[in-house]
Amino acid sequence: MPYQVIIFEDNARLRQSMEILLNDDNVFHVAASFSRFDNVADQVEVFDAALVVMDIDMPGVGGIEGVKKIKQYNPDIKVVMHTVFDDDNRIFDSICAGANGYMLKNTSPVQLLRSLQEVMQGGAAMSPFVAQKVFQHFRTANSINETFDLTKREKEILELLVKGNSYKMIADKGDISVDTVKKHLQNIYHKLHVSCGTEAVAKALQHKIIKLD
Repeated sequence: MPYQVIIFEDNARLRQSMEILLNDDNVFHVAASFSRFDNVADQVEVFDAALVVMDIDMPGVGGIEGVKKIKQYNPDIKVVMHTVFDDDNRIFDSICAGANGYMLKNTSPVQLLRSLQEVMQGGAAMSPFVAQKVFQHFRTANSINETFDLTKREKEILELLVKGNSYKMIADKGDISVDTVKKHLQNIYHKLHVSCGTEAVAKALQHKIIKLD
């Protein structure tokens, strides 16, 4: 059964294109789409959404406040920001509000679909440019240097996740299967005491588990 999706996008042409894209994939079904945020929690409840794809700069309460309201209603609903904005404040405010991903609108349709699928499997959806900005931000932050007893292989996989690689890309670069990648990530989430890829990325950066060359 496909995941029920709600789209919040005030650009009518883009909203229609996203509906066609997601409805053309048997993993997703667009239950509804809206051009503004009004009663976000009610809209999510009525259409039994498992995934919300939303812009930030929207009429109504605004995207970041919308994320908060959705997560207050049901923290299990996945929320992915889909926006043109790549500034630090919006990126970090979205993540802190509970967003499960942050994708720029210049992302290819194929990559967007793949990223949304991985979010539903517990992965993190970040455009590479966004992931790099997040990493650079936390790289200079004052934080505790902890390893959380991760193995060398787990650190390698976590680093690839932080850099915005998909499950398949991690599998290819590590010369392992996608199922093995998922098993490693489950172990990583357990050791980091997180429940999804987005939280793992944030914690890896905050605690400097991963270091850039």
